[in-house]
Amino acid sequence: MKRFSRNVLLFILSAWITSCNLLEVDTVSDITNDDYWKSKGDVESYVYGIYTSFRGTVNSSALYHYEDRGDSFVRGLTGGPSTAWNQDLSGAQGVSWASFYTVIQHCNNLIKNAETVRFAIEAEKNSFLAEAYFIRAYMYFCVVRSFGDAPLELIPTESSKKEKLPRSPADEVMKRILEDVDLAIELFGTDGYPNGKSRASRPACYALKADALLWKYKVLQTGSEQDLKDIITLADQASVGLSLDKFSDIFATKKGPEIIFSVHFDINEQAGQYSNQLKPKESHVSSAVNKDQIAWAKTAAGTTYRLSEQVVNIFDNPMDIRKVNSIIEAVDADNTSIGWFDNKMRGTEASGDRAYDNDIIIYRLAEMYLFKAEAYAALNEIENAMKQMNLVRGRACTGDYSGPKDKQAIEKAILDERFREFYLERKRWPDLVRFHYGGTINVYTIVPNLKGKESLPLFFPIPQKDMDLNPKLEQTEGYETIN
Repeated sequence: MKRFSRNVLLFILSAWITSCNLLEVDTVSDITNDDYWKSKGDVESYVYGIYTSFRGTVNSSALYHYEDRGDSFVRGLTGGPSTAWNQDLSGAQGVSWASFYTVIQHCNNLIKNAETVRFAIEAEKNSFLAEAYFIRAYMYFCVVRSFGDAPLELIPTESSKKEKLPRSPADEVMKRILEDVDLAIELFGTDGYPNGKSRASRPACYALKADALLWKYKVLQTGSEQDLKDIITLADQASVGLSLDKFSDIFATKKGPEIIFSVHFDINEQAGQYSNQLKPKESHVSSAVNKDQIAWAKTAAGTTYRLSEQVVNIFDNPMDIRKVNSIIEAVDADNTSIGWFDNKMRGTEASGDRAYDNDIIIYRLAEMYLFKAEAYAALNEIENAMKQMNLVRGRACTGDYSGPKDKQAIEKAILDERFREFYLERKRWPDLVRFHYGGTINVYTIVPNLKGKESLPLFFPIPQKDMDLNPKLEQTEGYETIN
């Protein structure tokens, strides 16, 4: 019965997704509202549907929004890189935020309608609501980091007559993000992972709140010293019961002892994980002497990108075990390089081919140590910052940090450590933006395709068609004269 209700709900959601987003909506189906919200099973099935939509959005936005504008990639062997990688962004080529708002819309619908459903055990309802608040908060955090100011939708769009909203200032959106996370923490009835690590939990809430407070402090510059202290506490709360995994096992296995929150992929359910764009097709590495060590595929590999010198060179310590477990160079018999490719998310071999089905890890323990290091550095507590950074370096076998100990140098060392540790994990572009606004780096001199483009904003433009549909929307600041 659960499988039947879940499949029906996914059908309803898929139909809704094709016609409903923030900008252009039809009335929500009577099936979804009037006839649907009757039982615990309806709420539970709807939560499954939200996670399916959430997975699609997290996966589809992973490179364009969080990696492409950074310094990790060069042109691949097939296809063309994105406008984000080219730093060729304008109002005419804006990117829609509709997929994020689709998930937000589903969360809004559950938050409104689940309240009307009777549960024998109220804690079960609260847990479902907590998951919706967490996912809504995370989606808004994605929007804020990509676009800055954004419409703040908190009730479901059930009619085309609903008033269209302007963009709210980013600090107001951040305020709502933090309120939603706090609501989720309150509603979750227990610590730990009662529904597994691919479902929202209190530890995931603690990690998200720490992440958001860092953005608030450095990018929005509306944070306080207390926020930095709270980041340290939250990172500790998110770390309870976890331990650093063997680095090679973080992606080779699923939901290991280091994972806080991940997006589930499974070869029998969902493949096509975004890292396929960094893998070579078999035909491209057929002459490589180390072909058997490369995670190629016959058809599933995208080969849109190869890895940049910046990625290769950041692993500057020959003892760093992360290098061989993160990247790999394909080399011909005459020692000619075909290129560097991803080796972190290797997928699953199947029938002489390969499916890319690694879980997408949103938060893991190593990041909590580096969140704390970043907060301590901002507080100018250099020894404490180094201690946290050295926990990550110790697992990598690179030894304790021994460089300059001034605040600027330590913050740059933390940024570099994050690059080594979280390469390709949807972190690089937000990291560069955060450390740019925090005064550690000048991102326009770090990213090759940004050099000479100092007038290009670091946030994304929205499409002109979105503004045509909603006259209250204004273009992202800085793109008004970029066509």
